[in-house]
This record gives sequence, C-alpha cells and structure tokens, in this order.
Amino acid sequence: MEVAAGGWVLGEGGPEFLDPPKRKGLGALESWALQGKGPGQGLLLGSQRATMSPEEWTYLVVLLISIPIGFLFKKAGPGLKRWGAAAVGLGLTLFTCGPHTLHSLITILGTWALIQAQPCSCHALALAWTFSYLLFFRALSLLGLPTPTPFTNAVQLLLTLKLVSLASEVQDLHLAQRKEMATGFSKGPTLGLLPDVPSLMDTLSYSYCYVGIMTGPFFRYRTYLDWLEQPFPGAVPSLRPLLRRAWPAPLFGLLFLLSSHLFPLEAVREDAFYARPLPARLFYMIPVFFAFRMRFYVAWIAAECGCIAAGFGAYPVAAKARAGGGPTLQCPPPSSPEKAASVEYDYETIRNIDCYGTDFCVRVREGMRYWNMTVQWWLAQYIYKSAPARSYVLRSAWTMLLSAYWHGLHPGYYLSFLTIPLCLAAEGRLESALRGRLGPGGQKAWDWVHWFLKMRAYDYMCMGFVLLSLGDTVRYWASVYFCVHVLALAALLLGLALGGGGSGRRKTAPAPSASTLAAEKLREE
Repeated sequence: MEVAAGGWVLGEGGPEFLDPPKRKGLGALESWALQGKGPGQGLLLGSQRATMSPEEWTYLVVLLISIPIGFLFKKAGPGLKRWGAAAVGLGLTLFTCGPHTLHSLITILGTWALIQAQPCSCHALALAWTFSYLLFFRALSLLGLPTPTPFTNAVQLLLTLKLVSLASEVQDLHLAQRKEMATGFSKGPTLGLLPDVPSLMDTLSYSYCYVGIMTGPFFRYRTYLDWLEQPFPGAVPSLRPLLRRAWPAPLFGLLFLLSSHLFPLEAVREDAFYARPLPARLFYMIPVFFAFRMRFYVAWIAAECGCIAAGFGAYPVAAKARAGGGPTLQCPPPSSPEKAASVEYDYETIRNIDCYGTDFCVRVREGMRYWNMTVQWWLAQYIYKSAPARSYVLRSAWTMLLSAYWHGLHPGYYLSFLTIPLCLAAEGRLESALRGRLGPGGQKAWDWVHWFLKMRAYDYMCMGFVLLSLGDTVRYWASVYFCVHVLALAALLLGLALGGGGSGRRKTAPAPSASTLAAEKLREE
C-alpha cells in the first residue's frame, strides 16, 4: 500500500505517497492513532491498547461532532459557511491547543507574506518556510520552550499541506495572468484556476476551516471555494452517501479492539518476546499491522463522513474528480434546482482510504495508491514532480524522505519509508522479467504470491512506523533476519539478471485488480 505524506504509490503523474502507520509526529489523522508526548508525537498507536486515552477520546469526539455540524452548514450561504466553519475550526484549535495555537497563526501569516511578496515563485518559498517551521516546531523542547500538545502537531501537519498547496494555486494564477497579458488573448475559465489571489482573511478562513482540521482529508483552496459557492447545495446528496460510507466503521472498530488486545505492540519491546520461536516473531507483525489498518479505517471513514454531511468535496460524477486534486474535467454548474437534482454526484475529492483496495491489491505501488489518498496526491503533485532526479526509484526515494520528515524525526519513519524504493524496484524488475513469460494460470498464481508478499512487506515496514526508535526497529527486524530487505534484494538481482525493465514505464501484462483477485468479497461501499 502506499503511504502518503505517509507512503505512496505510482500514479499516472508519478508515484503517489504511501502513508504507512505512523506514530509520534504523525499526520493529522495519524496523530489520532498514536500515543506520545512530544511535538512530533502522535497519540495512541504506540501501545495499541484496547482502551482509549483522553486524547484519543478527544479526537473521536471531534470526528463525530463534525457530522451534525456538517449538516447544519450544508445549506448555508457562502458567508455563513466561510466564517462559521472558520469559527468552529478556530474554536476547536483553541480548545485543544491553547496558547500553542500561535504556531499555526505564525505559519499562516508567514505564508501569506510570501505569497504577497513573490506571487510568481511563492510555491517553493512556502514549501521551504513551512517545512523549516516544522523543524523548529519539533525542536521546541530542545530549545527549552513549551512542548506543543499532540493536537497542535496534528493541526500543524495538515496546515503545512494546505498552505503549500495554496501557494502553488496562487503561483499558477499569476503565471496564467502573465501569459494572458503577454499574448493578449483571454481564454475562458481554466479548470482548477483560482478567480483571484486570496486575501489574508480568506487565507485564515481556509486554514481554520473545521473540515479535516486535525484529521484530514487534505483539500485544496479551490475545493474549499467550490464548497462555499456550491449552487443549490440542497440538491447535493449527503445522508445516503454518508450511510453507505459509514457502515463498515463499527466492524473495523471491533476488529481493532480485538486485535490490539490479543496482540499488543508493547510485547515487541519486551525481552521475553525475542525468546519466542522465529515463526511466532514473524507472525506477530501481521496482527500489529492489521490493528493499525483497522484504526485508521475507522478514523478516515469518520473524517470522510464529516465532509459528506456538509456536502464538502461533492462534484458531478462526470467531472472525474481525483482524491485531493478535485475535478479533472470541466462541468458547467446546474442552472436550476431541478437540473441540480438530476446530476449524479460523488465524493472522490475527499476520499482518503480505499479499504478494499488497500487489503486486496496486488502490487506494493498499488497499495500506496489506496492509503491516505489525499495526502498521496499532495506528495505526487508537489514533491515527486519537482524531485531533483529523473529516475523513478530516485524520485520515489526523495518523495518518501520528505514524507518521513513531514511525519516526524523518529528513525522508524525513515527506515520504513526508505525501504519502499527497494521494494518498488524489486517488484518492477522481477515482474517485467518473469510475469509476461507465464501462461494465464501461471500469471494468476504469480499474482496471488505477489499479493501475499506485498502484505508481508507492509507488515514489516509497519513495525518501523509503530516502534519509532532506531533500537526497537532494528532489534525487531534483526530478529526476523531482515527478511523483507533480503527478499527484495534477491528479487531485484534476479530481475536484473533476467533482463527485467525498470519500474514505472515498462509494459507488462496487466495484473488483476483487487476485485479480480478477491471477487468473492464485497467492497465496503
């Protein structure tokens, strides 16, 4: 699976981020799942207890109350939506972060100043500014300053993504305006282009909008504007899409409680664990990653439901919206309530998790595509495309390095993320060399084996995300003889020896989709 700002996968525009399990210093929603005490720490994942801490209950309450609040805002006018949503978001931030709210305000003001000063190059400047502030933010305790709350960390991480995206959208607008002035030719509205440069108050209202403020999903300023100016919002369906999206969450929650109770992560930190037989040590990472997935499935589904309740991120199906990015095709707005009611809508723009695809896709790179999908889009759009390398694997490594930094400074993030390029290179070379030579039956068997190994690779990498420290991660990996690293290296060397092509641009016989591989199972939606 890919992880975004937490992991990632390979998409048409390049790899998309994979967001494997994280803990301290996690991204928005990820912070909800972990437990820690530093600015870079999350809340609960560390111990994966079957009980919930006060911080975890706070995250859950924020997720749940966003649903009825969304229904209240859905049919409101643009002004009430803008300032009401910002007031709720700012109130939540002040309540959970207290004086540490100052960090988000400083980041917003700094980004806005850069946009005003250098609108034609503000994207790179905003990226440097927000990522530099993350380093300062995580070093506060070393400087003798008050340590921010985990909630502050969650707000800061999502805010970083939003402000970098905003700067990029403003830069695109200015470049389009300059081109128009140079040619003297005025084109019609361009898909996704902002109508004008946001004011300071516009920037503040976008930054503090309660939607996804601590949990995601990430959304662009253009998506936010479309919600404010949504024509005939009463015609946009909410209740039925919400119920369709929410129904698996209780089951996932029960599975999380059961698996985390039977297989607590803390056992891996005890000396007695390493006296167990090798098969037991190998097996243990499977339920740990299972519990991790179940927790995030619940959290991200709840976050999506909050968006759906407000009609946030709803676009016509014909617009072919992408998670994070929004519409890819221009669709004229409906001219009457009747026409609006006849339009079929979807919420792909704010879709953050595909549970079925995550569990049943075949390849490592495909797995990334289904996990933390909006952040994956952000990484592919703003990091991968501008990576200082042309090689797919090197670009992937660069993207995952910055993704790990975004999550925090714990060595476990870097060890896990930087294992991904090796897995991508190995599966690409070996598949290119061998799969196409097999018959239909052989390819089907290959895909089942590939799926099994993909899941084990993510089990293995998850241990770094949840153990966090260098010592704990290396100790566990050493106890299973670095099996995934060894297997990936062997596959890469074999693929090279057999003349396999590189990852990403090769042409091979198509692997089955997740639905083909496990057709007997139903999607959660």
